[in-house]
Amino acid sequence: MSQRARTASVVELAQELIRRPSRAGIDDYGPVLTVLEDWLAARELPHRRLDDDSGTLVGLLVEIAGGRPGAWWTLDACVDTAPYGDEATWSFPPTAGEVVDGWLRGRGAADSKLAAALFCHIAADLAHRAADWAGGLAVLLDVDEHTGVFGGARAYLADEAAHRPAGVMIGYPGFDEVVVGGRGLWRAQVTVHAPSGHSGSSKTVVSAISRAARLVQLLDADALPGVVDASGFPLAPKLTITAIHGGQGFSVTPDRVDLNVDVRTTPGFDAHDAETVVRKATVELDAELPAPAPTDIAPVATWPPFRLADDEEPAAALLNAATAAGLQVRTKTAGPSNIGNLLAGEGIPATAGFGLPYEGLHGIDERAHLAELPTVYAVYKGAVLGLLGG
Repeated sequence: MSQRARTASVVELAQELIRRPSRAGIDDYGPVLTVLEDWLAARELPHRRLDDDSGTLVGLLVEIAGGRPGAWWTLDACVDTAPYGDEATWSFPPTAGEVVDGWLRGRGAADSKLAAALFCHIAADLAHRAADWAGGLAVLLDVDEHTGVFGGARAYLADEAAHRPAGVMIGYPGFDEVVVGGRGLWRAQVTVHAPSGHSGSSKTVVSAISRAARLVQLLDADALPGVVDASGFPLAPKLTITAIHGGQGFSVTPDRVDLNVDVRTTPGFDAHDAETVVRKATVELDAELPAPAPTDIAPVATWPPFRLADDEEPAAALLNAATAAGLQVRTKTAGPSNIGNLLAGEGIPATAGFGLPYEGLHGIDERAHLAELPTVYAVYKGAVLGLLGG
């Protein structure tokens, strides 16, 4: 297949995916995954469905075994998406899937349906050479990613029949950088208590809302360390209050308020440090403004930070392939967490982004620029062949 024909085929598949709504936690994932199943079956690529513990379909897995023993490597792209937001603010339908002025338009064009189409084509392109490989190539096409649950990736890692990858390359977009790391996170729900009462009562009580507001002040005032990590990690930790829930109506002072606390962690400020900061603030709150019950902290998620060295696979293979394609890309450690953090917790190294230039990621008018598609294709194909020795 010529480069022009292959590019057109990648775009055509991506268009079909964009036209199937697959908003995380909103839409049925069946239609978008069926498009991929039909495409893979038509090319006789070995694939199967991945289900979560409840039996819900959360992804597809392609596995192509090499002719000699060796490590397995995985290309991963999610095919669920962020929600649309206010569709009235878009200048085109979120499911447009059209190409205008060299841009593929629609939700998922950037993150990450175009990458899914590209990775499927790489698998089809290279399958006939598998006998020359040492190891094997997997392509994970997952959903339940934008929920933050990472159900597809978790089902892959839990699948005893799947070959455990030596490394993963995730197809998040961005043409100038190879993302080799990301901050981790520690998240908790903090529950603040207080006596309930009538807002018009002559007896003054400190409501749970007032106590929660004071806790926010204490947390905001607690200075976290800056970028002084001995490991060379380039980002500082960060604490954010992301939600506050409590109270109803006007006449009752609430006896409970729940706060969501999100702390982004680094190798030098880990989950234990994050929890220590939050517990310190709650102890101070309870001493300053006593309540019938102590403030509760319920951790809900912990992911480790990660960062690959430039000479560590699969980062090295991707960087070398980019250089061979004539690109000068830099490495980046991302502030937000991603599937790379989940993989790091499993001891699996990952890159978390190199792809097409984009606009509107998770926002309005999402689109990806197609002129660079042949180069991105060549880089990932070169990286796979470098890893498999084919």
